[in-house]
Amino acid sequence: MTNVFSGMPHKGETQGHHPQAHEQVVFCSDERSGLRAIIAIHSTALGPSLGGTRFYPYASEAAALADVLNLSRAMAYKNAMAGLDLGGGKAVIIGDPATDKSEPLLRAYGRFVQSLSGRYITACDVGTYSEDMDLIARECGYVTGRTVEHGGAGDSSILTAYGVFQGMRAAAERVWGTPSLAGRTVGIEGVGKVGHRLVEHLLEDGARVVVTDVAPAAVVRVRERHPEVEAVPDDAALVARQLDVYSPCALGGALDDDTVARLSAKVVCGGANNQLAHAGIEKQLADRGILYAPDYVVNSGGVIQVADEIEGFSFERAKTKATRIYDTTREIFRIAAEEGVPPVAAADRMAERRMSEVGRLSGIWLR
Repeated sequence: MTNVFSGMPHKGETQGHHPQAHEQVVFCSDERSGLRAIIAIHSTALGPSLGGTRFYPYASEAAALADVLNLSRAMAYKNAMAGLDLGGGKAVIIGDPATDKSEPLLRAYGRFVQSLSGRYITACDVGTYSEDMDLIARECGYVTGRTVEHGGAGDSSILTAYGVFQGMRAAAERVWGTPSLAGRTVGIEGVGKVGHRLVEHLLEDGARVVVTDVAPAAVVRVRERHPEVEAVPDDAALVARQLDVYSPCALGGALDDDTVARLSAKVVCGGANNQLAHAGIEKQLADRGILYAPDYVVNSGGVIQVADEIEGFSFERAKTKATRIYDTTREIFRIAAEEGVPPVAAADRMAERRMSEVGRLSGIWLR
């Protein structure tokens, strides 16, 4: 286990956040189980760091490191904006979850998380599920997002999708004067854990929905349940459509120069993390008159759900907190318009202010 401390900006950073040192980066390796993982703790100023474990077949360790650094930083801002007394952390396991995931690997990973003595609390993310958290918890006391059978919150995508919908309502109100998507065309890239649940909320609200996904089975599942949903072959075809709202709900970096230049949508609001491919994209969106709902604000319903588990899970209490994403997003749009800055800049300032003003009371978190 190697700790890496860095005070320098990292290559491949996305979003509008100011470069900040990560408190701790841990490389984990267990030869017997085949585990290769990285745990990144960006900040514990507000409390122990909380963020999910992503299981993904990265092309290289460098690619995995870049991703976990970006994701953990975003979690610090997300948890701050969600009003949680939690810092930002994230973990990645390098491998294909379909072939490499095993009980020995997950339990070995749990021992590494346990070794951090609560400075990092894990949960589900891409490639991991509540059942995986139950296995990790057999070796580790710092796990959320467990199955309902084990006293957990279960699938965190439920409130993630609900929160994205609340953020989208706030964006609709800002652009069209009413907090409803009725009659609007929403294009969703990625109908996996979060995206397929977002489809449900939008249809209930009276929206027209167009979807795409790299996994054909995911699209089939949505269209079998909702034949009125239109499907297109890929994201390029989705972006080319006449849309009111574009909703990236797959992996990060969906908003690059080419996509922004071709978008017809007036609103971008989705569940994916780190949607902005590089710094400056937020200004391009603003210059084109496209309202961007900061991803780490609107997709915080999932972390609100699993964080509630720490004090003994209540779905209704967690849902009430997630409903406030609507109010938070409205406030960000108001401040952005008042100060003449993109919404990402307004959100970053709000998050940084909370981490600074409240965080200085605790500094580096120790159990």
